[in-house]
Amino acid sequence: MQAVLLHKISPPRFLSPLTALRPLQKVSTPQAKIPRAVSLTKPDNNQVSISTPTTVQAEIDDSTAAFWDYQFLFVSQRSETTAPITLHLVDGAIPSDFPSGTYYLTGPGLFTDDHGSTVHPLDGHGYLRAFEFDGVTGEVKYMAKYVKTDAQIEEHDPQTDTWRFTHRGPFSVLKGGKKFGNTKVMKNVANTSVLKWGRKLLCLWEGGDPYEIESGTLDTIGQFQMMDGGDSLGKNSKDIWDVAAEMLKPILYGVFKMPPKRLLSHYKLDAPRNRLLTVSCNAEDMLLPRSNFTFYEFDSNFKLLNKQEFNILDHLMIHDWAFTDTHYILFANRVKLDVLGSMTAVSGLSPMISALSVNPSKPTSPVYLLPRFPNKSVGVRDWRVPVEAPSQMWLLHVGNAFELKDVDGNTEIQIHACSCSYEWFNFQNLFGYNWQSGRLDPSIMNLKESEYQLLPHLVQVSISLDVDGNCQKCTVEPLNQWKKSSDFPIINPTYSGQKTTCIYAATSLGTRRALPHFPFDTVVKLNVLTKSVQTWSVGTRRFIGEPIFVPKGVEEDDGYLLVIECRRDAESSKFNHILGSAMEYPQSLLNSFIITRGDKSLPLVLTSFNADGTVKVERPTSLFIHCGFASNNLISSDPHMGPKGLLNSIRVVSCRMLVSPHLTGLAYEAIEYIPLKNNAGVIL
Repeated sequence: MQAVLLHKISPPRFLSPLTALRPLQKVSTPQAKIPRAVSLTKPDNNQVSISTPTTVQAEIDDSTAAFWDYQFLFVSQRSETTAPITLHLVDGAIPSDFPSGTYYLTGPGLFTDDHGSTVHPLDGHGYLRAFEFDGVTGEVKYMAKYVKTDAQIEEHDPQTDTWRFTHRGPFSVLKGGKKFGNTKVMKNVANTSVLKWGRKLLCLWEGGDPYEIESGTLDTIGQFQMMDGGDSLGKNSKDIWDVAAEMLKPILYGVFKMPPKRLLSHYKLDAPRNRLLTVSCNAEDMLLPRSNFTFYEFDSNFKLLNKQEFNILDHLMIHDWAFTDTHYILFANRVKLDVLGSMTAVSGLSPMISALSVNPSKPTSPVYLLPRFPNKSVGVRDWRVPVEAPSQMWLLHVGNAFELKDVDGNTEIQIHACSCSYEWFNFQNLFGYNWQSGRLDPSIMNLKESEYQLLPHLVQVSISLDVDGNCQKCTVEPLNQWKKSSDFPIINPTYSGQKTTCIYAATSLGTRRALPHFPFDTVVKLNVLTKSVQTWSVGTRRFIGEPIFVPKGVEEDDGYLLVIECRRDAESSKFNHILGSAMEYPQSLLNSFIITRGDKSLPLVLTSFNADGTVKVERPTSLFIHCGFASNNLISSDPHMGPKGLLNSIRVVSCRMLVSPHLTGLAYEAIEYIPLKNNAGVIL
C-alpha cells in the first residue's frame, strides 16, 4: 500500500536566532548548594580572549552545536505516515531469529501552533510510531499518526492543516490563546506510554483514561474506560480533608473538567500471573495533604481480578511505582501547595503545575509497602507506617523490584530505580523548558561536574523485613556504583516482579563537554550479581531515548535490545535564514539499533555508517518518551517461553532507519550482524 506523506515545514518556535544567543560565559566555581550549569550560549565574536584561538573556536563551535542539537530533540511533527510503508533494505539483513512483532514508540509530537503559542514537551499532542517486523519475510513496515484525542480534534483543522492551542495543559501558558478564565487545564494528550495488552493497543497519559488505538491502522477508536468513579473507600466518619475534598470536587470536576480519577501512565505486567497492573489517584489529591491510590489487576481480557484502595496521609506526586509477589511499592515524592503559585496559575499567568512545589522537609524518603492480597498477608506490620529510606530522593522511574524469603521467614526486598535530588527537581522547568520564553535551556539538564550527583541516576534500595513485617534495615546506594546521569532502567519484561540480575538503562558518558549529561548517548548494562558494568555508545552528536528489551529465549538476558537514535551531522548542521523565516534544518536520521545480548554479556557493537546511505531530512524527528514491543507469536503465556522458531545463537545487529519526506518510502539500513560465538562455541 502506498504511503500518504503529509509534509509541511515550519521553523520550530523553540529555536532562537543565532544572533539572539548570549555570549559564552566562563563557568565559575559554584556557590554552596546552588546548582550551576554548563554554559551553552553563543560566544560574542567581539570578545577579546587570551586563550589559544584553536581551543576557543572549538569550544565556540561545540557550544553552538550543542544548543541547536538540544532544540531539535523536540521539534513539531507536521507530517503523518497514514498508511504502512515498507522500509527498503539498504545493506545487510535482519537476523533470521528476530521475533516478529511491532515496535511502538509514543511521545509528544506538536509543541508549536500557528498562532504564536508553544507548550511544554509534556503537553505536546501524542504522536504514535509503529515499526512492524515480519520475521518470516524479513520486512519492516512503518507508520506514524497523531492520537486523535478530544483536545487534538479541537486544536487541529484538517482542512487547512493548521493548529490553534485552546487547552492550557498542566505545564504551559498560551501566548496566542486564551489566558484568563481558561479552565481547559487537563489536556489529555495520550503522549506518555504505549501498551499492547490482550487485543487492545492503548496510549496512556498521566491524567485520565487511555485512548484505544486500532493496531493495524493506528486509527484512534476513543477513550477506554479502565477506572470507576470517585472514592469508594468505606469510612464511618469524615475528617477535615474529606470535607475539603467534597468542596473541591464540583470545582475540579465541573469547572475544570477533570476526571474524578487520574490514571498513572506507568503500568506493570505480572508475567507469571498473566496480569496487567495499573494504579490511579483522585483528582482532588493534587491539592490536599492526603493521597488516595487505587490499584487494579486485569487479565488479558481486561476482566478486573483484584482491586485494592489505600489512603495515605501525605501530599504525594507519584509518576512510577513497583510491585512484587505480595506488595505494591510507592516512593513518597512529597509535594506541597504553593499559595502564590496557585493564585497565578488559576489566573492564567503561570502554568497550573506552579500551584505545587516539592517538599524537602524530611531528610529521608518514605517508602510505602502496600499489601497486594491483604487476606493472605503474613505478619502484623501496619502498611500506613512507611519504611524510611536513609536518603532524600525523588523517584523518577523503576526498573524492577522483587522479594526473597529466607528459611526463617525474613524478607529481603530490592528495588532498582532511577532517582534525582529534591534540590534539582522542579516542575516548571522539566527538560529545561522555560514557559515564559517558550524555549528550551539545555543547561538545566547539564549541571557542572561538581553537582552531577543531583541529576537522575540509578539506585538500589534494599529493605530487610523480619517475619512479622517489621523493617530491620533499609539502605540506598548507587546501582553497581554507577554514578553517571542515567534514566529509563529496564529489564527483560518476562521477569518483572521477579529476581533479576541484568538492568539496562540510557546514560551519558560525559565525553561531550557542552552536553555532558543529557541527552543520553549510551546504553549501559549492569549485572547486579557480578557487579559488572558494560556500555555501548552511539557516538558524537547522536542521542538515544528509552531502550527496550525484546525476549527471544528462556534465559534472562537472551534477547534483543532496541533503542532509537537521533543523529546530527556536523557537516550539515548549518542554519541559514531563508527569506527571514524558513530554515535549513540539520541532517537528522531516525536510527533503530537492534542489539542482542546473550550469556551474561553486552558486547560492544562494532558498526559503521555508509556515507552513501545518508538521507537529508528537512523535518527532524522528535525524541519519544516511552516505547513497547508486542510480539506476534508467543508459544504460551508462560513468561519463560520465548517466541516460536528462535535460535539460541548470540548475534549482534545494528540497524538504522533513515526517514525522509523526499522518498517514496523510508530507507532502511541493516549492518550485517556479528556472531559472538565461533564454531567451537567459544564466546568471542
